[in-house]
Amino acid sequence: MSVPRSTATGPTTARTLTVRLREEILAGRLAPGAHLREQALAEGYGVSRHTVRTALAALAAERLVTAEEYRGVRVARLTDAEVRSLQDLRAALECEAVRLVRTRHPGAWPDDVTAPVRAALAELAAADPDDWPTVERAHAGVHLALVAAAGSQRLTDAYAALGAEVALLLLHARARYDVPALVVEHTDYLADVQARGPVAVRAHLTHLVDLLHPPA
Repeated sequence: MSVPRSTATGPTTARTLTVRLREEILAGRLAPGAHLREQALAEGYGVSRHTVRTALAALAAERLVTAEEYRGVRVARLTDAEVRSLQDLRAALECEAVRLVRTRHPGAWPDDVTAPVRAALAELAAADPDDWPTVERAHAGVHLALVAAAGSQRLTDAYAALGAEVALLLLHARARYDVPALVVEHTDYLADVQARGPVAVRAHLTHLVDLLHPPA
């Protein structure tokens, strides 16, 4: 069913549509592989096709949708190769962050370093399990807090840029996780990175790959 066309125009309308479509994708209401047709979206959201194209371009930059010539735009599917590539990139950034923290604090990490990560874990524990996009954001917040502990803004910005794709990854793993399991796993992870450093990062990120695509 179409809705009344909005009288708003310009970047604000496109940003609003981008947010709405992102939420639909990360909630699983727009399934992986779903075809996103410009005309249908324009009619459904009451906006112009130009606004739709702008929003889809923004989502493509986040790797939430893919655009192929003659095939149009579809919600992204994470193949085995794409999952492994994403986790490799996350590992490169997260391992370097942990290495920097351990260089600065070769023994136990002080409370001011771990406090933001523990606060992010508390947000994850408080997340409504029926609101999976909130769970996704809280999960990403734990990892982002760990990277931010290195004190490198460029590392933090690079990791934050992966936020939507990491959320899509967790959506794919939804059937294998619940909130308590995520909290336990990431609480253990915080302890493990302090004890083992980058080795623990790779073990943690590889675990999710193996959940989604078990080795032959």
